Amino acid sequence: MLAKWWKRIGFFILIVACLFNITYKLVKRVSFTDSIKSTVSNTVTTITGGEKDKDNNNNKNENQ
Repeated sequence: MLAKWWKRIGFFILIVACLFNITYKLVKRVSFTDSIKSTVSNTVTTITGGEKDKDNNNNKNENQ
């Protein structure tokens, strides 16, 4: 009989945890356009930052 109670308690805790997880994901959801904008800006920054590093390295090599 004790096993049945623990099984029910565990199942109840599992359901509550899943509901909290789903609620948190719905509340903290980022819009698709914001996600795309941040991805594009990070990519552009990485690409332009990489080119600036190459230019800086070339200038350092020329000065030596």
